[in-house]
Amino acid sequence: MSGKNHVWRLRERPVGNITDDTLSFESESIPEPKDGECLFRLNYLSLDPTNRIWMSDEEQYMPPVALNDPMRGVVCGTVLKSNTPEFKEGDIVSGIGTWADYQIGTPGSVGLLGAIGGISVMNAFATLALVGPSAYFCLLDIGAPKAGETVVVSTAAGAVGSIVGQIAKIKGCHVVGLTGSDEKCRWIKEDLGFDEAINYKTENIPDALARSCPNGIDIYFDSVGGSILDECLKLMNLHGRIPTCGLISQYNSPDPVPGPYNYGLILMHRLKIQGFIILDYLDRFPEANEAIVNWMSEGKIKVRLDVSDGLDSALHSVKKLYTGENTGKLMVRVKDV
Repeated sequence: MSGKNHVWRLRERPVGNITDDTLSFESESIPEPKDGECLFRLNYLSLDPTNRIWMSDEEQYMPPVALNDPMRGVVCGTVLKSNTPEFKEGDIVSGIGTWADYQIGTPGSVGLLGAIGGISVMNAFATLALVGPSAYFCLLDIGAPKAGETVVVSTAAGAVGSIVGQIAKIKGCHVVGLTGSDEKCRWIKEDLGFDEAINYKTENIPDALARSCPNGIDIYFDSVGGSILDECLKLMNLHGRIPTCGLISQYNSPDPVPGPYNYGLILMHRLKIQGFIILDYLDRFPEANEAIVNWMSEGKIKVRLDVSDGLDSALHSVKKLYTGENTGKLMVRVKDV
């Protein structure tokens, strides 16, 4: 193929916040697929908090991205050439790839994705490729909500948290969301159906939690760790559950983060705290996606996409995840399907 491939490469491991020097945007040759591989053109790139983990060399659930390698990402693309029977030209694939216009895929790294249940490819990828199953399994398998229980959701206006809150409402729970602006508070209450919303940047968190959770907390869906986890620990009911989906409050911290200070309450309240990594549930994705598509078609789950255009926007956009600027699912659109 003629033309150039634009690729983001990891040039240094960030200390603290991601900076403009963390990645470089390069113009390179388009790769050629070998036997057992396909070449696909990027349509959509998912931006996720785990991108910051992959940039580091700390212990993690996948090998870190090596310095000078293309940045890893969850991707959706259109097959242009195929040397494997699993894919043909024109197929839409999604899975683990890189921040690159053109890239190589294998049946082990990407799989087929199409419009599901009348949902567009962009919405199917944004909702079903990662965040929907994460919300579904982390809440339902680890949190095990029961009707009438109180569920508190951190990063409630984010991609996963916004879906978690809606699933908890479907299950008959009293749902309280924490988010970082009054506009986001209005969105999760008025549009998504949360019972209460707390602006953690402007409100007194202990007072707001006590007011919003008069019967205590049965499930705290944790994506942030830090001080909010400590405050929720104080209100957890006996045998409460804390599904831990992320620790975004400390991803950019250059130093070890202390706490939780209220660790002893895990014992006193007989709490269950369990970490969640979506890779453990890949074989059950059809279960989650079928349920989510049905709920979306019934109007019980609504999603919002926060989309930037052009692969060159990826570095600027990914920083929004760690400042709370995004609302809903953050992604880059390179070429619509």
